[in-house]
Amino acid sequence: MKRVFLFLTGISVLFLCTGCLTSSTTAAGDVGADRKQLLIVSEATMEQSAVESYSQVLEEAKNNKTLNTDAAMTARVRGIADKLIAQTGAFREDALKWDWQVNVITDDTVNAWCMPGGKIVVYTGIIKSLDLTDAQLAAVMGHEIAHALREHSRERASQEQIKAAGLSAVSAVAGLDETKAGLLALAAQYTISLPFSRSHETEADHIGTELMARAGYNPEEAVAVWKKMSELSGSSVPELMSTHPSHESRIKDLEEISRKVYPLYIAAGGK
Repeated sequence: MKRVFLFLTGISVLFLCTGCLTSSTTAAGDVGADRKQLLIVSEATMEQSAVESYSQVLEEAKNNKTLNTDAAMTARVRGIADKLIAQTGAFREDALKWDWQVNVITDDTVNAWCMPGGKIVVYTGIIKSLDLTDAQLAAVMGHEIAHALREHSRERASQEQIKAAGLSAVSAVAGLDETKAGLLALAAQYTISLPFSRSHETEADHIGTELMARAGYNPEEAVAVWKKMSELSGSSVPELMSTHPSHESRIKDLEEISRKVYPLYIAAGGK
């Protein structure tokens, strides 16, 4: 009975304290990305993890002779990234001072990602398989940058820490033992290995589309990317059985968001 009481007390304190640990990591922007987030794991921990994990990824690619093997493609990716990064201040000013790194890995994987603090990898597979135009590549990269701006990896790691807290709920809120070696793998685990939630994917779609519009890329091309993705993947998994929005609902949502941010594209000199 005493254990039950302690458990319930700990959980009660956890829920009372979580209100003090919620914040919005970005300004709303024109797309309204101001949802409150529960962040238990520190920003410094995620950034340290990202630096170490990113270095490991690059080292492995170097050893495999797959890192930035196409100079023209690498320059193209970095040029688009530079334009997007220049617009991140619309959501958070500190992002303009991040140690951004952008690299291309020769691999058939249809993917790209951005770790906390602005550590980006684009695989040649997504560029070639989808035959991406510059604007479409900007949509893909803008989406991944948005995950980093909103600190979705940190948010998910925090949620998992809360789930695992159990009887240690009070101490978890008071301060996690972030010196444990296991925390150093957080960035890779929650950026590359595990899929983001539907809400995170939708937020990244919205912010990423605004970023590309502000950078002078037609936001309608974000819709084109997912039409291509839908064709590539064939029949989509039913939305209720997936952590990601279905292709159909994602395309519909992006059509609405692209219309919303289209004036930003025009203001940036788009035609």
